[in-house]
Amino acid sequence: MAEVRRITGGHLAVATHNPGKLREIAELLRPYGVAAAGAAALGLAEPDETGATFEDNARLKALAAARGSGLPALADDSGLTVAALGGAPGVYSARWAGPNRDFAAAMRRVEVALAGHSDRRAAFVAALALAWPDGHVEIFRGEVHGHLVFPPRGTRGFGYDPIFVPEGGRETFGEMEPAAKHAISHRARAFARLAATCFGAAA
Repeated sequence: MAEVRRITGGHLAVATHNPGKLREIAELLRPYGVAAAGAAALGLAEPDETGATFEDNARLKALAAARGSGLPALADDSGLTVAALGGAPGVYSARWAGPNRDFAAAMRRVEVALAGHSDRRAAFVAALALAWPDGHVEIFRGEVHGHLVFPPRGTRGFGYDPIFVPEGGRETFGEMEPAAKHAISHRARAFARLAATCFGAAA
């Protein structure tokens, strides 16, 4: 079994052009003394997400960013899975928002697809891949379960956050204070596993 690699400080390429996602990841990295450099700032193109799973897509994005930047790179592939829709939109969550990333339209599409269904169970899933330019990759998964509400509520967060209420909660991710969301989110759960394995102790 290959030895797990660790990162202690320095810069990490973050393979996303999504400013909301970059902010969340930068906040997660800060306690470890690791500075996030986004794909746009590094001049990195977005590779085609051709994987069949969140893990596949996170891996290909992280490897492309690591090889393109010469830095270790972190990539996230995440999305909303809806039980009554057979797990859709899943890995196609961003594509449901179209080329302009119109998530208001994507949330309407989910609502229309759920017409006639009483089951509103859903989950957010995140796969985080940490890759090095030589091709070494570590992958970690996190999930948070809950249910969907319509119409959307709240203007915080991004993506499908305004329609998702986590288990045990009353507010959507779009209504929650960022710190409260970060404490329980799918991305935070995946990141906690990654940090425990690949990062030094928090500063």
